[in-house]
Amino acid sequence: MAATRKFGVLTGGGDAPGLNAVIRGCVLRAEALGVEMVGIRRSWLGLRDKDTMALDSHVTHRWLVKGGTELRTRRYDPFDKNEEHMVLTGFSDLDLDGLIAIGGDGTLTTSHRFHQLGLPVVGVPKTIDNDIVGTDQTFGFDTAVQTACEAIDRLHTTAAAHGRILIVEVMGRYSGWIASHAGIAGEADLVLIPEAPAALADVVAWAQGLKSRGREYAILVVAEGAVIMDEDGKPLARGKMTAAGYEKLGGVSVKLAEILLGAGIDSRTTILGHIQRGGTPTAFDRMLALRYGARSVEILAEGITGVMVGLRNDHMTTVPLSEIAGRRRNVDPSQAELLWILSPLEHVGKG
Repeated sequence: MAATRKFGVLTGGGDAPGLNAVIRGCVLRAEALGVEMVGIRRSWLGLRDKDTMALDSHVTHRWLVKGGTELRTRRYDPFDKNEEHMVLTGFSDLDLDGLIAIGGDGTLTTSHRFHQLGLPVVGVPKTIDNDIVGTDQTFGFDTAVQTACEAIDRLHTTAAAHGRILIVEVMGRYSGWIASHAGIAGEADLVLIPEAPAALADVVAWAQGLKSRGREYAILVVAEGAVIMDEDGKPLARGKMTAAGYEKLGGVSVKLAEILLGAGIDSRTTILGHIQRGGTPTAFDRMLALRYGARSVEILAEGITGVMVGLRNDHMTTVPLSEIAGRRRNVDPSQAELLWILSPLEHVGKG
C-alpha cells in the first residue's frame, strides 16, 4: 500500500483577507484526494525550524470568516540570510512531498528560487494590492476595496458638512488598484496613483478651482505610493528603508494636506492603513480563495510544480513562477474608462 502523500502550506509576507480560506480550500481538496496537509507556521521560518501544525477539515472549520492567518506570517527571505539550505533540510526532515506557498511578490520570488534548487512548490497569489502578474485578481483585493469604499462613503458626509477637502490615503505601494477602484466607486473627485505622476502645482490649482466649479467640498483619494512632484521635481514624502530592507511608504496625504492648508484651502487627512487588511473577507474573496487553495492541491497532486495558480476569465490556470518573479501588474492610466478620474489634472479649470 502506497504511503499517504503529505503537502505543506505556508503564508508569507503581509496578511490579506482570505488567507485562511485558501488554507481551508487546500485541506478540503487534500482530504478528497487522500493527501495529508501540514500547516507551516511563520512562513519560511517555520519550514526552517520545523514549526508545524496538523490541518484537517475539523481544525479549519469556520476559517472562511477569519481574517489574518492562523499559520501566522513573517517577512523573511532565507536567501538573504544564507539559510536556504536549512529550509530545504526542514522540508526533507518533515517528509513533505510538496509545498504550497501563499504570498505576494516576495514569497513567489523566493518560491521560484527554491524550485530552482529542486523544491516541489506551487504558489498562490496573495496581495490586497492586486499587482501580481499572471492572474486577473488576487484574493483580498475585493475586501480591501470594499473597506476603502465604505470609508469614502462616510467621509463624503463630513466633508460636505464642513465644506472642506478630505484626503483619503489607501494602500498601494507601487500600484493604484485599490485607489482607482475605491475612488471611482466612492465618487471621489480626484484619484492619485503611482502609475500617473502629478505635479503639486496642478493639484493645488485643482483644489483652488473647486468653488469656481460649484463644489463646496471634495474627496481626494491617494495611494500611499502616489507620485506628486514638487516645484524642484522631487516626489513628496517618499519612504525610508526599514531594517528588514523594505521601503516604507505612506504619509503623502499628510504632507499634501499641510501644503493645501498653507495655500488657504481647508483640508484634512484620513489614512486607512492596516484596516484595509483586517477583518472578515467578502463572499467574493472567500470563494476565490477556496478555488485557489483547492486548485493548488490538485496541481501538486498531479506532479506539476514551479508554477503559480492564476485566474483568467474566471478559469483557474497555471503560470510558471519564472514569469512571475520580479514583475508587477500595474494600472494602465490610459484606459478610456478610467481616464476621467485618473488624469483629471490635464483638464484643470474645464469643469
